[in-house]
Amino acid sequence: MARIAVGGTFDPLHEGHKALLSKASELSRGGELFVGLTSDEMVRNKSHEVADYQQRFEHLLGFIRSLGIDPVIVRLDDAYGPTIHEDFDYIVVSPETHPIALKINSIRSKKGLKQVKIVLVDYVLADDGLPISSTRIKKGEIDASGRVLL
Repeated sequence: MARIAVGGTFDPLHEGHKALLSKASELSRGGELFVGLTSDEMVRNKSHEVADYQQRFEHLLGFIRSLGIDPVIVRLDDAYGPTIHEDFDYIVVSPETHPIALKINSIRSKKGLKQVKIVLVDYVLADDGLPISSTRIKKGEIDASGRVLL
């Protein structure tokens, strides 16, 4: 039974996040999907306002369940969560979080743990050809679907 990990802040939940979570959900069919959701403490240094943990948890859970998956959502108090001490088969990342996955495998290697296969999901682009991001949405440049607002 495959164990898949994916993580993030997921606020607002946009098309890029949905692509990432859809890929993770697809890989987890017949297995377990672990979603790390950053704690309120971890997001304090973000350059924009972030919804509280419970609100993000509910939106995230609702979306993943709409894909037919019942995930395990774990609170992340650091960038790695359970991936540096538990067995996982895959970690699903975006280009932004790919360096963290490489660091996870480096830490795992030093601990004598097997490497986690990294699945890279490319950015979803907005109508202007730039990546959809929470920062751009919060600045009012685009909406969660990538439509340009400015």
